[in-house]
Amino acid sequence: MDREDGPRVPAQRAAETGGNAPAALESPAGTEAAAGTEAPAGADEGADAHRGAGNGNGNGALRFGVLGPVRAWRGGEAVPTGSPQQRALLAALLLRGGRTATAAELIDALWGEEPPSQALAAVRTYASRLRKALGPEVLVSESGGYALRASAAVLDLTAAQELAGEAEKLRAGGDRAAARARLAEALDLWDGEVLASVPGPYAEAQRTRLEEWRLTLLETRLDIDLEVGAHAEAVSELTALTAAHPLRERLRELLMLALYRGGRQAEALAVYADTRRLLADELGVDPNPELSRLQQRILRADAELARPVEEPAPAAAPVARPAQLPATVPDFTGRASFVRELGARLATAEGHVMAVSALAGIGGVGKTTLAVHVAHEARPHFPDGQLYVDLQGAGSRAAAPETVLGSFLRALGTPDSAIPDSLDDRAALYRSTLDGRRVLVLLDNARDAAQIRPLLPGTAGCAALVTSRIRMVDLAGAHLVDLDVMSPEEALQLFTRIVGEERVRAEREAALDVVAACGFLPLAIRIAASRLAARRTWTVSVLAAKLADERRRLDELQAGDLAVKATFELGYGQLEPAQARAFRLLGLADGPDISLAAAAAVLDLPLWDTEDLLEALVDTSLLESAAPGRYRYHDLVRLYARACAERDEQPPSEKEAALSRLLDFYLSTAARVYAIERPGDRLVDHLEPTEYDGLSFTDRHEAQDWLYAEANCLLATVRRSAASPATLRRGVDLLWASLDLGESGANSKEFEATGVVVRDAARTRADARTEGRALMVLAGVHHTAGRFKEADRDAELALPHAERAGDPVPACWSANARGIIALYQNRFAEGEQHLTRAIERFRGIGDEPGEASALCNLSRIHLAMGRTSSAIALARQGTRIYDAMGHALRGANGRYALGLALTQDNQLASAAEHLREALAVFADSRQRLWEGMTLFRLSEVDLAARRHAQAASNAEMALTVLRGIGGEWRRGNVLTVLGRGLFGIGQSGRAVVCWQEALGIFEGLGAPEADEVRALLVPATAA
Repeated sequence: MDREDGPRVPAQRAAETGGNAPAALESPAGTEAAAGTEAPAGADEGADAHRGAGNGNGNGALRFGVLGPVRAWRGGEAVPTGSPQQRALLAALLLRGGRTATAAELIDALWGEEPPSQALAAVRTYASRLRKALGPEVLVSESGGYALRASAAVLDLTAAQELAGEAEKLRAGGDRAAARARLAEALDLWDGEVLASVPGPYAEAQRTRLEEWRLTLLETRLDIDLEVGAHAEAVSELTALTAAHPLRERLRELLMLALYRGGRQAEALAVYADTRRLLADELGVDPNPELSRLQQRILRADAELARPVEEPAPAAAPVARPAQLPATVPDFTGRASFVRELGARLATAEGHVMAVSALAGIGGVGKTTLAVHVAHEARPHFPDGQLYVDLQGAGSRAAAPETVLGSFLRALGTPDSAIPDSLDDRAALYRSTLDGRRVLVLLDNARDAAQIRPLLPGTAGCAALVTSRIRMVDLAGAHLVDLDVMSPEEALQLFTRIVGEERVRAEREAALDVVAACGFLPLAIRIAASRLAARRTWTVSVLAAKLADERRRLDELQAGDLAVKATFELGYGQLEPAQARAFRLLGLADGPDISLAAAAAVLDLPLWDTEDLLEALVDTSLLESAAPGRYRYHDLVRLYARACAERDEQPPSEKEAALSRLLDFYLSTAARVYAIERPGDRLVDHLEPTEYDGLSFTDRHEAQDWLYAEANCLLATVRRSAASPATLRRGVDLLWASLDLGESGANSKEFEATGVVVRDAARTRADARTEGRALMVLAGVHHTAGRFKEADRDAELALPHAERAGDPVPACWSANARGIIALYQNRFAEGEQHLTRAIERFRGIGDEPGEASALCNLSRIHLAMGRTSSAIALARQGTRIYDAMGHALRGANGRYALGLALTQDNQLASAAEHLREALAVFADSRQRLWEGMTLFRLSEVDLAARRHAQAASNAEMALTVLRGIGGEWRRGNVLTVLGRGLFGIGQSGRAVVCWQEALGIFEGLGAPEADEVRALLVPATAA
């Protein structure tokens, strides 16, 4: 939709607003106006308003927009609405629908409970400026306040309310197609975030209210789509919406219904299972009754459920149209020639060859801001959507092209099941999906041409806009644009827009000195101007004097990162010594952010002193507050901080000492998490000693929360430790103590990659102890992923390293791991030998939990060999050891093994009880692999008890939980049992589909289970 000339709102309608629309004229919450409030407009202001009336009496009716940035138009021309606070005042008046707002109400709307001392004067100033812009007949002063009297004006929110009301009446009258069209027209009036960049408590409350109403309208429109049979078209949109609003159950209900009506019953049930688990994890509640009833009806294959109203939905979109562009900045300044040049280039994509434009320049020069602005202006040329991604090319871990392609394909409506694994296949599907469409792709912050080539569309009608620090001369056919710093005039204009015209007009020469000291770099200007705007007691001359002192800036400004560093010298040069030290040292830590406790370790300071320093850095814009208790650097600021550490930190050894303290903190804390989860486990007695203490926990859930919250930072620290012999051993110990990250599936890929880094570093340094431990970590990763051959290989390789290093723990776990892997590969006698050896080794070092683990694994070997009584006895023995030590998580493993043995002994009630106890612990401990496998085992119990419907339900939930973890062999087993359950409730068609998929998996793996599935398929297909 073209927004250049304002929102497209229909003429005022006679229809009343629908009952589900929010009141557009709601008063701002806050204090009532006191009697006798002073009139906000004085004589001088009235004279100003009279003089500005000519500006307000131009040709054309006034139109206003609040469903996006607060904007005004007269005819086709935009009317300036001023600063953010001035727009906040305009928004408060617009949403009152012509009713008078007192000065007290407006002050409360703009500032809440803590208004500035000159709030009343500020309100008068804003009102005076708006009167000049809109006209004295539009904004009037009366009854001690202000009101808008623009009867001819059109507000986009009012239009949306009227359209929603009409849609409600049309739907009630049976005209669903027209109702859907009205709702689509209403929803199209939204243009990004409501009241974008408008400050104040009133604006925030209105944003929340109107976003909720938008979602309600969207749900109503989708409901109509399903009523008229457009379920196939609705699935992709609902998939994206449920991902964006995962706890909104109405969207989940609509998605389940759409999938079911599209013949995708298994996926519909999987949506319910996923919702049930998410609600339990996030809120501790069950799905609402409507969702539960829908799941039961789908399980019963309710015929009535699949029967929509017999009416087509012509307005339903056949394909997804992504709109992923970030919001453009409201104070975009200058760059007119670049805007024209790039806009013309993008326009050539319409009906011609694909257009590619690549913007290059130093960090902070405004590449992203310009690209986003140009992309928004080019939207009318790309009606099929706009894609956006930050490729993080300036950081150490740039986005992988295959990951980006997966995200793009999902945004374009491709279901996860249809997205291939390899980069080449994803790129090919991406180009095929874009064929015949007109889509704009904005690839921001690219590392190099190799990263973006797979992301480029391949057909006419599409275009790509790329930003990068480097000039992409090797990108064939690209239109290259070198973006330089701003001209002095543009730089002053940007500074003025942020600081305010009055302050700059009074000190124009000082303002020119400021932007010159910033090197005319947009990022530097924005930082300087924002600091000044936040300090009302400073003058522009004060800021200019601070910048004039070259001791607070780099000695020389030059191309590349040094120019970016000069920008940040503004803040760094004004820091106290303790703040500067914190800034330098914290920048050394890897990871996306850092917690307050970890920062305290880096700085070797108490928490409260650390917090004071970090909050001071936040105030100077050198550090960002990512979340309560967590902080992060912008990627360029982090590079600058590290450069400062190299230049300024004394003694130089303090840098290594800071990183060593951070590693100690993570290792000490992770060891305590491990000990809480596994009481009595001897691993914690065989870890490298630490000098810096970590956190302590009294609750296992608190410990788990810490581990998963710190996952990315912790793994980054392990990778950093591999670079030095002094830290390598602590690094591998930290990785092993954090093995829950690999077993849970949440961080398995990054966990495995980190293990490979540590293993390779140990080999390079011939460190047998570290290599043995790294191999056991990788064996566990392979086991979790179902790669049993690789798991057995690494477990076997770990043993000689452990024996050579005299390291008993890997030696014990090597035998244990090889024993359970032998079970999976049907090498039962060999597995029994490994596990017998593991039991002896665990007993030799007094590791009772390890002994219990080997006993439970040996139970499963005996079970496979037909020695059921022995299997039950071994599992009970292992479980008793776990229980005696208060070992909840591993006790669940014992109950799992016991449940298997009791199932084979036909003690089904007891087996189910033990498995359900295990399931609760696994789910509570975020052990997705074992949660899914326990659901699978419960479905086997249900089959044995001839509870086929429950067996199918548990198997379906197991598939959902095991998505992306466990490997294909386990998936094949679950599909086999799911087919048995479905066959038992008469759904033989779905059963055959499940068995055929399982057979393909087993044949691909060369697994003996293929024979069992073939035997199931013969009578099923014959029937």
